[in-house]
Amino acid sequence: MDDAQRLQRIGERAARLVEHDSIVGLGTGSTVDAMLVALGERVREGLNFSGVATSERTKNLARDYSITLLALNDVQSLDVGIDGADEIDPDLNLVKGRGGALLYEKLVAERADQFVVIASAEKLVDQLGTRLPLPVEVVPFGHIHTMRSVEALGVTPSLRLAEDGSPFVTDGGHYVVDCDSDGIADPGRLANHLKAITGVVDHGLFVGMAHLALIIDGDGVITEHHAPGND
Repeated sequence: MDDAQRLQRIGERAARLVEHDSIVGLGTGSTVDAMLVALGERVREGLNFSGVATSERTKNLARDYSITLLALNDVQSLDVGIDGADEIDPDLNLVKGRGGALLYEKLVAERADQFVVIASAEKLVDQLGTRLPLPVEVVPFGHIHTMRSVEALGVTPSLRLAEDGSPFVTDGGHYVVDCDSDGIADPGRLANHLKAITGVVDHGLFVGMAHLALIIDGDGVITEHHAPGND
């Protein structure tokens, strides 16, 4: 099964989690794009639900599929949030943010009664930080000094650049610093230290937030992985 077929299958499976009259957090990335295609088909068949988008990319695609959108400030909570991930450890701690939407993704995920991750099997890791750098969102003002403070935590930060060589800018107007490491032994500890740095807006560590992960392997088989205590 090729990548496009796997995306379609995991997208269709994730779309079945959305119930009539529910409020759904819509993440950002290729797996979410595939889910939106499937949700668009369900909307045409009569499904009624509202989504809260985590990026302009998701917002525009959702509108293309006639999905009703709400602002996060207009809801008390969400029934479910569905998003992808860049790394997933055995406890369902995550690294997210390669798409540059980590702040809005985290704001939405925190307000979901259930947060579900959809991803391919290669995203599973024994330890976070071993497959891809950890994204950290920072304010542009004084970002060099912020990067030095981040580096003091034992990681190697580099400023993410756009295609034209200028700093990549998030939907919220911030920069992203990608942090290489030899692995993150204690995600919760690093998360707390990063948040304590003035100039850091947020980071791509989603610790203890995911309830369920839907993982698709190379053959197209989807398995459910539950967070500890959510079996």
